[in-house]
Amino acid sequence: MKRVGILTSGGDCQGLNAAIRGVSKALYEEFGNDVEIYGIADGYRGLIEGDYKKMKPENFSGILTLGGTILGTSRQPFKMMRVIEEDSVDKVQAMKDHYKKMRLDSLVVLGGNGTHKTANLLSEEGLNVVSLPKTIDNDVWGTDMTFGFHSAVEVATNVLDCIHTTATSHGRVFIVEIMGHKVGWLPLYAGIAGGADVILLPEIPYSVNSIAKTLESRNKEGKRFSILAVAEGALSKQEAKMSKKEFKAARAAMTEPSISYRLAKEIGEKTGQEIRVTVPGHFQRGGSPCAYDRVLSTRFGAAAAKLIKEKNYGNMVALQNGAIVPVPLSQVAGKLKTVPTDCEEILAAREIGIAFGD
Repeated sequence: MKRVGILTSGGDCQGLNAAIRGVSKALYEEFGNDVEIYGIADGYRGLIEGDYKKMKPENFSGILTLGGTILGTSRQPFKMMRVIEEDSVDKVQAMKDHYKKMRLDSLVVLGGNGTHKTANLLSEEGLNVVSLPKTIDNDVWGTDMTFGFHSAVEVATNVLDCIHTTATSHGRVFIVEIMGHKVGWLPLYAGIAGGADVILLPEIPYSVNSIAKTLESRNKEGKRFSILAVAEGALSKQEAKMSKKEFKAARAAMTEPSISYRLAKEIGEKTGQEIRVTVPGHFQRGGSPCAYDRVLSTRFGAAAAKLIKEKNYGNMVALQNGAIVPVPLSQVAGKLKTVPTDCEEILAAREIGIAFGD
């Protein structure tokens, strides 16, 4: 009897259930009645506390189009995994103990960067781990694409589309704050797809004066409105020169609720234009996965089941040049896939006149 545990960890996104379904259906197809799948609740918390249940084939039916995760999820910071807190729980040992108690042959982990650090830790501790890369940020190293990304791009693009009509009607400048704390793939893709005039990314520090010149130039050309797609992690050129400690202090002292509101104030003072801010927030994580993510999640899930069949553990399934391939967790953990400032998407955006505030 093959026993497989599955958990989803970190922030939720579209496609998690589709991936869970892909793994389970492929396992049932391969092993039939000779496989038992255990759903672990709320990510690594469930593995630490022993909160799990044996799943049935019908549990995985009808979830392809369902957003979120049927297993629940939570954030368990990697830096705290080996720290024994007030509850006196050795979290790593507890996870190993519950893995053994379930008599698992392997553990399937769906998650982003922090999740993969812990997945690699468990692999180094001797557990048989296979992982799948999910995140709306598309920032997991080793894969060209993560599931959840394209669905979030669809949501953010729809926001920009809707903003266009009111911006045009009133002749206003709109800032749309798009998720992307450290990496700007989401605002980059959504900004291009949604026709933004300015895109601000964490990878390209901005100058308020440069943004103001762009907006003033558009006014002179008779363009009544402008739209800025701003990553939540965008930072100014001055901030980019700060130490980590100085940057944190500067952001803590900021009176505005987010960088977009600070930008609105600064740009308004320089241009005299009316600036409005829209923050779609967690809308970008929600809803049904798009068709692309349903296909990618299914491919990842089937590939994970194949790795389990082959006992090829310690790997993350990844998309590279159109093919699904295994990538060692040791190569993935702790690395971030940022946006290259000379990537084709940015070069194409600049070619059509999109400004990046630099």
